[in-house]
Amino acid sequence: MKTSTKITSIIVIFFLIIAIVIIGRTMIGNHFKKKFSKRPPPGIIVTTTQERTFENVISTYGTAAPVKTQSFKVEKYEILKPIDFNKKVKKGDVVANLKNRKIIAQFAGVIGKREFSEDLEVSKSSLLINLEDTSSLYCDVDIPEIFVPFIKVGLPVDIKFSGYKNKIYKGEVDSFASRISQDTRSLATRIKMDNKSGEILPGSFLEISIKYNVRDGLSAPDTSTIVEGENIFIYKVDEKNKVMKTNVTVGDRYLGFVEILDGLNKGDKIVAEGTKKVRPNLTIRPIEKGAKKKQGNSGWGKKKGDKKAEEKKGKFDWLKNIFKKSEKEKK
Repeated sequence: MKTSTKITSIIVIFFLIIAIVIIGRTMIGNHFKKKFSKRPPPGIIVTTTQERTFENVISTYGTAAPVKTQSFKVEKYEILKPIDFNKKVKKGDVVANLKNRKIIAQFAGVIGKREFSEDLEVSKSSLLINLEDTSSLYCDVDIPEIFVPFIKVGLPVDIKFSGYKNKIYKGEVDSFASRISQDTRSLATRIKMDNKSGEILPGSFLEISIKYNVRDGLSAPDTSTIVEGENIFIYKVDEKNKVMKTNVTVGDRYLGFVEILDGLNKGDKIVAEGTKKVRPNLTIRPIEKGAKKKQGNSGWGKKKGDKKAEEKKGKFDWLKNIFKKSEKEKK
């Protein structure tokens, strides 16, 4: 074999190997490209815009006082019968029997007492009997003058008492002063609340939340908003599950929701959570907000090993039955 022929054969084989390597790599690349290029769309939590009640709140505090109270000074030597303190009485009932007179309840309430100061001699011989109507309570509060234009009689009020932290009592604005105090720059306002249950005692410290400008408006979760400078955006999802970055105008935030003034309509599907995983024109797999909790009782999440163990148990159940039969025969 000539030298030139050998060289030619080596060159041909060399290029043939290169061609095979290139073709092989191309085929493998196409295979993986087909396999991984079509990734499933990411699952994103979505929700729909709905109307919700929004309100502004003035927070303050005050002390509970009975709606009616009457006090009687009594000398201890005048008392003929022991007085039932902390007892409820009706109008016309006898509060105390004294030597020269009887104290009659002018209204329904609770009998209480208050000793005089210990440093006074009179406290040893005298006491004060209080008759208090605690079926309703009032609380006088000071409202900063900046909120004065919003104060009106009948505004709803939420009231909290530290003795029942998880309970909210309802009340309303009963009245307010005719002028602003020059010393405190505030408006004296009286809050009235129902207390027929008797859970709140006079003198209790109350947290007051006066609601004003109560209205219904379009809402979206505050986790759906994206703030970029002075602009606020929300990802809107169309019928083909493609997201669009939408500029919106928002109002107040309240209880985890933001008020939508412009940019969206009622019933629009929007991205509720996971906005960092989304980009404009991305196709997503919508997951309704709260759907994960519903799937908690489903069969998803069971390990394959558990299924195999169940199958194994089923396969060998006949052996157990044979042993059980033989034990019964022995007996």
